[in-house]
Amino acid sequence: MSFYDLLKEAFRSITANKLRSGLTILGIVIGITAVIAMLSIGEGAKRQIAQSVESLGSNMLTVFPGIIQPGRGIVSAGRGTAQSLKMKDVDVIKKIEGVKAVSPEISRRFQIVSSVGKNTNSLVLGVTPDYLIVRNSKIQSGRFFQENDLNRVAVLGPTVAEDLFGSEDPIGKTIRINKVNFKVIGVLEPKGSLGFMNPDEVVLVPLLVMQKILTGSEYLSQIAVQAESSDLIEGLKEEITQALLKEHKVSADNPDFSVIASQEFLNTFNSLINTMTIFLASIAAISLVVGGIGIMNMMLTSVTERTKEIGLRKAIGAKKREILMQFLIESVILTLIGGIFGIILGSLISIGVSKFANITSEVSLYSIFLSLTFSSLVGIIFGYWPAKRAADLDPIVALRYE
Repeated sequence: MSFYDLLKEAFRSITANKLRSGLTILGIVIGITAVIAMLSIGEGAKRQIAQSVESLGSNMLTVFPGIIQPGRGIVSAGRGTAQSLKMKDVDVIKKIEGVKAVSPEISRRFQIVSSVGKNTNSLVLGVTPDYLIVRNSKIQSGRFFQENDLNRVAVLGPTVAEDLFGSEDPIGKTIRINKVNFKVIGVLEPKGSLGFMNPDEVVLVPLLVMQKILTGSEYLSQIAVQAESSDLIEGLKEEITQALLKEHKVSADNPDFSVIASQEFLNTFNSLINTMTIFLASIAAISLVVGGIGIMNMMLTSVTERTKEIGLRKAIGAKKREILMQFLIESVILTLIGGIFGIILGSLISIGVSKFANITSEVSLYSIFLSLTFSSLVGIIFGYWPAKRAADLDPIVALRYE
């Protein structure tokens, strides 16, 4: 028999019992749908975080208190984790050649109440005007505060502005942070979430006001540094590290700070997302194995029902290889049909998640190729034993089967 004849025969056998074939395919559809959905959400999350980090600039470094190990996840440890950075460290960094701007920052969460009675819990950052340069942020309306400003003024992220004032213009209005009144003088342009922080959901106040009034602490939460170009990042990282080791009088083996490049954050989050995506996709793939068992069960039933037909084919000259191929092709067609419908359904679910759950997803050619390959392998692996059993039937015994 030619390959075309084998295909025709396979489709005839599958359509002969539509309900049984449909239920068998359903197991594959569910498995492939889950795999496609997990992989597409993972890919979308990686792209979203990459775009967010790029919006910060590829030429940015951040100095954190304590030890942070991006390769093992963003986890701080060691002595001086919470309090080790001061303004004198900023002065040291500014003197290093290749540094364009430095943004010292203190961050705390506070409940914020507006003059119109609305409230929200938000991250408040004490910063200097260099924040706009280092963080690639812009003012949408109003203005920013001045260097060493001691006035109780605030600049709102667009999300916070909407939460506190709705559609009203917040410029000139008052907000209350930790029982202290602040006058709103500006609103930032929207930037979107960075995965680990959303700059649209922050309130910016002068650094000195944050230190003296809101926190009473001189210690910084972090120092953001912008290099003059991305080519200088590695060299600057080493120079900043050596300068701060000397300033803090600590050894390289036991530092009380960490210097992290923006690319390292991207690598860390990609690693975490890849791990979670593989884990979830592996769980989803279990349903494919269950679907494969369903394929095997159907094919064994089909072999039993068609024992006489197999005996007759062999008696008139059908070769063992042709019988084997016929049943294998049936099995693979079943899984491929399930795979195609699974890809379509998984893609629709991914689009729905992006639209209604506000979670970025992206169906890649890689995930489609992987799903089709995996579904074909399921058909071959779970269909081989029934096909081999059919090919090995003795024609005389098969013809006498009742």
